[in-house]
Amino acid sequence: MMNKTTRISYYVATGLLTLLMLFSAQMYFFKTEMVRGFFDSLGYPSYLVYPLAIAKILGLIAIWTRKSRTLLEWAYAGFFFDTVLAAAAHLQAEDGGHVMAMGGVVLVIVSYVAAQKLFYQVDSDA
Repeated sequence: MMNKTTRISYYVATGLLTLLMLFSAQMYFFKTEMVRGFFDSLGYPSYLVYPLAIAKILGLIAIWTRKSRTLLEWAYAGFFFDTVLAAAAHLQAEDGGHVMAMGGVVLVIVSYVAAQKLFYQVDSDA
């Protein structure tokens, strides 16, 4: 039963995280000047817009394919730092964007913990 609950938690959290990151990446690609303005107003360098969008897409590929445990760990770490820094920047700017970013933090954590239980748990009897 725990495995079914964990599996559902993983796919829901990872699916929602995917939607959040794809939405963010498409904004970075298609509304670049607006996003650069946000970056500037939040105190981040605007030259990070395209590399960050590409990193988000590559991170999603790493999470969904699970071809490399190292890449998977880096992807989750990147998403964690991205969402935490976004939340901090929006809190400082007092623009209300921190709510979505904090939701992202929760999704990253739930997805990561569920993935560890589902795909990487070592048998303790061995």
